[in-house]
Amino acid sequence: MKDIEIARSIVPKKINEVTTRLGIPDEYIEQYGKYKAKISNKYMNELNHKEYGKLILVTAINPTPLGEGKTTVSIGLADALNKLDKKAVLALREPSLGPVFGIKGGATGGGYAQIIPMEDINLHFTGDIHAITSANNLLAAMIDNHLYFGNKLKIKKVIWKRCVDLNDRALRKIQIGLSGEKRQVPREDGFDITVASEVMAIFCLAKDLEDLRRRLGNIIIGYNEEDMPVFAKDLKAEGAMTVLLKDAFNPNIVQTLEGNPAIVHGGPFANIAHGCNSVVATKMALKLREYTVTEAGFGADLGAEKFLDIKCRNAGIKPNAVVCVATIKALKYHGGLSLDQIKNEHFESLRAGTNNLLKHVDNIKNKFKVPVVVAINRYEQDTEAEIELLGNILKENDIEMSLTEVWAKGSEGAIDLANKVIAATEIKNDFTYMYELNRPIVEKIKNIAKKVYGAEDVEFSEEAQEEIKRIEKLGYGNYPVCIAKTQYSFSDNAKNLECKEPFKIHVREIILKNGAEFIVAITGNIFTMPGLPEVPSAEKIDLDDFENIEGIF
Repeated sequence: MKDIEIARSIVPKKINEVTTRLGIPDEYIEQYGKYKAKISNKYMNELNHKEYGKLILVTAINPTPLGEGKTTVSIGLADALNKLDKKAVLALREPSLGPVFGIKGGATGGGYAQIIPMEDINLHFTGDIHAITSANNLLAAMIDNHLYFGNKLKIKKVIWKRCVDLNDRALRKIQIGLSGEKRQVPREDGFDITVASEVMAIFCLAKDLEDLRRRLGNIIIGYNEEDMPVFAKDLKAEGAMTVLLKDAFNPNIVQTLEGNPAIVHGGPFANIAHGCNSVVATKMALKLREYTVTEAGFGADLGAEKFLDIKCRNAGIKPNAVVCVATIKALKYHGGLSLDQIKNEHFESLRAGTNNLLKHVDNIKNKFKVPVVVAINRYEQDTEAEIELLGNILKENDIEMSLTEVWAKGSEGAIDLANKVIAATEIKNDFTYMYELNRPIVEKIKNIAKKVYGAEDVEFSEEAQEEIKRIEKLGYGNYPVCIAKTQYSFSDNAKNLECKEPFKIHVREIILKNGAEFIVAITGNIFTMPGLPEVPSAEKIDLDDFENIEGIF
């Protein structure tokens, strides 16, 4: 059966049954229909006396274009922990409409390891991403309105972009203000996808509404005639932006197919943003259950690095164990086979591609110093011989491996993984960041590139070098760095899968996200507004007899 058919074959629990099981009083719950709800962030005050549970981060190797089932494994692991009578909860990101209608499709798991209602979650859900889009674009409108009415702040350069939650490459660069009105100021502008907006990053890193408002006010929208920053608070925009985000800021709760709780909130991409769900959702989950399973986007070089260096540092939390998801097909892809060829048994490419997995595990285990378990997400075409070869390679490298079959078997397919993860969380770890905040920006970027990616060096464009000087002169150099890079390779070249030859990372642009309190380094050909593929998933999505949605997978 297709994922959507499996999801519809399960009779879900009413959402108040799920929240009651978590012990959340009804006064803190706002239902959005029968099967989804929001939890008031005020409920965190009731949890202050509780200790944090254990935090399990699920990450992965560099994926193929279709993904490797990281969310599916995360859901299956949480279900398996609950099946073992461990109180566990999921803390996941919200899907963006960009990939839903693009190449990847939905992002609610698959098979018998899904969160539901999958159609709602993949589409409009509770409107959070729409609220973020509106807050972002309200600020953009207020900037141009200020210019129209005389520009009292003497803004010379606007850097704030508009956003939309769709892949639309035509909007990367546009001209606005072309109505011909007397006071209209034509200028070049552009759109980011909403999940790359600084508002999304702020939304996911803010600790409460007061912190959210403060950060929104600190957004730098441009620079004045004296080359000094102009802030959103100078336009008095932060109050209205906070109002638009007030309800969205409350974490969403849904359930897995097996009726276990899943808190789904916030959704920045990991290749162009910091790739983690909201801090308020993760902290709430840690207070509610003894085990929290969360994930970070794409491979460990992106999502996990940002989760550990940005989110954990910001939130004052640390993981007790990490799961690194891999598939045999992806390893063969990284060993030199095409997407068509990986369906066939091929030992040489599998052996070569395992280097990608070993590098990710080494980063987590020996650089970040957190215990790691490798989860092999099994596909039908995987042969026993391939599984045995991979198992032997990992055993030779003293790496714990678990073969998971959650797509086909749900929680039963992750019992071994759950037991190994429980054991890993009992190991004392010396969690370490990749850099200290007080180091120069260039040094922090080079630390990530050399230690995590394995690059020999980093090259900066003249524009990037000038922006780094400006940021450090303004006194913002102590922020963490968020590198925007392709998800498909350790390098900044999506086609350089094996990284056999020494490579450099090329930083072409530096962007200060003062409200989010990090610095973005844009590398290679990465764009903050993706485009649709030649045949987008949108072509397959429709209504069946004008009643049921079909085509989301």
